[in-house]
Amino acid sequence: MPPTHEVFNQAPPLGDYAAADDPALLEGLRREGAGWAEAEVREVGDAAGSERVRAWGESANAYPPVLRTHDRYGHRVDEVDYQPAYHVLMDQAVERGMHAAAWADERPGAHVARAAKFFLWSQPEAGHGCPVSMTYAAIPTLRHSPELARRYEPLLTARVYDFGLRAPHTKRGLIAGMSMTEKQGGSDVRANTTRAVPTSEGHYLLTGHKWFTSAPMSDVFLTLAQAPEGLTCFLVPRVLEDGGRNALHIQRLKDKLGNRSNASAELEYDGAVAHLVGEPGRGVRTIIEMVNCTRLDCVIGSASGMRAAVVQALHHAEHRRAFGSTLVEQPLMRNVLADLALESEAATALMMRLAGSVDRAMRGDEGEAAFRRLGVAVGKFWVTKRQPAHAAEALECLGGNGYVEESGMPRLFRDSPLNSIWEGSGNVAALDVLRAMGRSPEALEAFMAELGAARGSDGHYDAAVERLEETLGDPDRIQYRARSVVELMALTLQASVLLRYAPNPVAEAFTASRLGGEWGHVFGTLPRGVDTGLILERARPHG
Repeated sequence: MPPTHEVFNQAPPLGDYAAADDPALLEGLRREGAGWAEAEVREVGDAAGSERVRAWGESANAYPPVLRTHDRYGHRVDEVDYQPAYHVLMDQAVERGMHAAAWADERPGAHVARAAKFFLWSQPEAGHGCPVSMTYAAIPTLRHSPELARRYEPLLTARVYDFGLRAPHTKRGLIAGMSMTEKQGGSDVRANTTRAVPTSEGHYLLTGHKWFTSAPMSDVFLTLAQAPEGLTCFLVPRVLEDGGRNALHIQRLKDKLGNRSNASAELEYDGAVAHLVGEPGRGVRTIIEMVNCTRLDCVIGSASGMRAAVVQALHHAEHRRAFGSTLVEQPLMRNVLADLALESEAATALMMRLAGSVDRAMRGDEGEAAFRRLGVAVGKFWVTKRQPAHAAEALECLGGNGYVEESGMPRLFRDSPLNSIWEGSGNVAALDVLRAMGRSPEALEAFMAELGAARGSDGHYDAAVERLEETLGDPDRIQYRARSVVELMALTLQASVLLRYAPNPVAEAFTASRLGGEWGHVFGTLPRGVDTGLILERARPHG
């Protein structure tokens, strides 16, 4: 009996592809001083682009973490059970140095290499990147207390994922989490009410409730609490050195829109042992380095999600036919795909420039440190804001197929708003940029010098930089218009990087569409004359 239908005109499975076959990524790797890591980056890309690793990501999200507050005998255990694929992803991320290993690597460009690998490894599954990022970001804050750094840093930088609740000194490697926000304050951490009481033994006891704790099964947490001197930073271990459980209890796991593979929890401190990090009463100043590092990872994560979306959309469009030709050959769809690819390349190029600034700032370059202060905040605001619109448009390229879970696009879409919220939502990020300009004139000077490096190469760009200078010269209106100001800062910064380092057709397409005329932020409105063929060729990975 004949089948009821024949399946045809469907895109084949994506299959294995070389995720590192990405010109914007590799050019940035070499440009920012980490060309020595290209072989390892390509190895990570081959794994990240494989069907096997994508299957791990699907499993880790299909079976999200489960909280077990008590064991079978009634003992409080506060364990979180993860799908095994989550642990495999974590193991590979740590073994390949995507967590804190760069801090133990003295080679120039180590943080750039780490950013490239994190960008690739987040494409098949983003959720486990949270504890990976937290561990990376914990090191500069921990160094405010040399004795704690001496004790914990070697284990946090070790390339061993040693999951399980045991005393830190008995483990081969540690993972760090972050436990900052409270329900009454959110981003306003100065409103925190968790109390820290000093003891005669030299540590503190914390009591309070944390509304969002990232990666609650981490070995140690950085947290903020009110000491007698004011808001102070602390390190809180899950397990004490004698093997006993610390007095912190997981109340529930958050039922989140996306980021499903990663547990986020409400945590109760009930006289939990904590160790002072930095000076008492200077918690925000102590924790700011961690915030800067995690904001960089927000940019990396959003750029990664955009790249994954472009790969999927382009693959579908190259195999699906409609009205007599493949979708990619249809003029309007080609415009959309090229625009999505252009957005992705601009995000990747900026990400690598920021990673380079972080690497050089950590090695004592004061100019790069000043640029990083504004560059990371501006990039965090804009790139993370662009990802949800980008994910929605890429999903639409697949039509109804893109709305089905099996395509993988719904997970990309659900994950896309997270980085804009994490480490300060849009208003917080925009106001932080204004605050940095006011408090650190050298940061604004370094930022404008970066823009000045591309002046004279493009008319749209030059006009945009002039508009920015005029806007920054009107401080009375700047706070009300903070979002539009920071948007213009971000677009000119991306254009500056592309004009200096990308092929001319790519840079010119970006400036013409983002800085010229009336840009409505809608994908698929590139002006006539844009070399869509070159843009799509740079976006196309090879198997």
